[in-house]
Amino acid sequence: MDQSSLEAVVVRLEQAVSRLETLGSRATSSSADRGISSLVGFADPGASQPAGSASHLSVEAFDELVQARVGRVLAAADKIGGGVLQTSQVLQRAFDAEKAIVRAISQCKRPDPAALQKVVQPLVDALTKAHGLTEGKRTEAFNHQKAVAESLLALSWVCYAGKDCGMSLPGPHVEESWQSAEYYNNKVLVEYKGKDANHVEWARALKELYLPGLRDYVKQFHTTGPSWNTTGVDLSTWSPGSPESAKKTSAPPPPPRGPPPPPPRGPPPPPPPGSLAPPLSGASSSTGGAPLSMSEVLKDINKGEQVTAGLRKVTDDMKTKNRADRSGAVPAGSAPSEKITDASTAASPKIGTPKCELDGRKWVVEYQVGNRNIILDSCKPNESIYIFGCKDSVIQVQGKVNAIAFDKCIKSALVFTDVVAACEIVNCTSVEVQCMGTAPTISIDNTNGCQLYLGLKSLDAAITTAKSSAVNVLVPGATEDSDPVEHALPEQFLNSFKDGQFTTTPVSHSGG
Repeated sequence: MDQSSLEAVVVRLEQAVSRLETLGSRATSSSADRGISSLVGFADPGASQPAGSASHLSVEAFDELVQARVGRVLAAADKIGGGVLQTSQVLQRAFDAEKAIVRAISQCKRPDPAALQKVVQPLVDALTKAHGLTEGKRTEAFNHQKAVAESLLALSWVCYAGKDCGMSLPGPHVEESWQSAEYYNNKVLVEYKGKDANHVEWARALKELYLPGLRDYVKQFHTTGPSWNTTGVDLSTWSPGSPESAKKTSAPPPPPRGPPPPPPRGPPPPPPPGSLAPPLSGASSSTGGAPLSMSEVLKDINKGEQVTAGLRKVTDDMKTKNRADRSGAVPAGSAPSEKITDASTAASPKIGTPKCELDGRKWVVEYQVGNRNIILDSCKPNESIYIFGCKDSVIQVQGKVNAIAFDKCIKSALVFTDVVAACEIVNCTSVEVQCMGTAPTISIDNTNGCQLYLGLKSLDAAITTAKSSAVNVLVPGATEDSDPVEHALPEQFLNSFKDGQFTTTPVSHSGG
């Protein structure tokens, strides 16, 4: 699990702990507030209208949204196939799970956290599956997969439970979730615009599914939160296969009279703790191999120091430096026999068979160790380069190519001439990259130690960095005989609050 994923899990755990602590007091106060509201003439905003009106229309509207908008995404994915079709099918599965939740909202009373957790579980499984597709080695469908995985977080609007629940209102929540996905969706548009109309159609259909599709839907039918049916059945007894159960067990409320009721005074109960947080990978219960539930995770956290009582102590003879079978020397040109263990980085390449070949329009260079004579010549502008899991190697790219990705490489060097789109340096450690020609964009992400050499033609390149350290850029000197001038890109920033907003400035360091 990378640093960003770990931070996201920690935030969700903190939110879950906070919700658990306030669950009992909120449930009591919420019940009292609802009783007071009924006495003074206020109604619950979760109350639905009789069949055939608002709640019934909300189900029909969502069905139409799925059929039209999701159907458009799938139609484009069918023409593309491969990983794009696979991730689009997961998208369909998530929206099908959401359809069942929307139907439950229209027919059931506001549930307790345990009942809601059970109903949203299929949606959680779909979100987990979508994020799982983005892990491992990058494929040509990576940007598509990331766009879907990030956008599906918008479906968690069904867990909104008031202004103190840690979420925005359903409409803004959908917009915020799409902003996280739009970066990857735009990369699809840029990569395939003018090259493949099916990919462009897929990206546009995905955006319109959320904006305006899902956003306008929740603003119309669930403006202030899920509109649970106060006269409906208990969610614990409701079944998606029995859509008429609510009609048989509850009488329709009297027709509304007068103006719409104002919002309630008391806050609604909170959503189930961690209901839409993907399960912690590798975590399992003490009684079996199944993933820990959120309650079990929180129970273990509350143990304090006892949580590590069951861990086995590492003796001196178990340490890598003292083991005879871990020499650390890797013969040149052969694959390493053990995973490279570098505590300073999470970018250690996996074990695999060395590869250097042209697959369609994509050059693939993988798992090269100690090979300093890798030359890719006669490259064409419509071809891309993907370099993965190399160590102590030098790769030279001759000719103009569309894009270059330098992924999970250690103590390696890349020399290239021209790129049409961008050169991406991701998850690398102690690498050197030299641009001999032009490069519109150079992206450095999650990298520890990068020496970037620019020529006169590439000085106008846009360099973006994120979660990276020790990034130095060397540019030509004043004359041809001058030595290159080294510039350290800032990795530390100063944030100050002034005049109602934060200003951010890089921190420069000077040595004596």
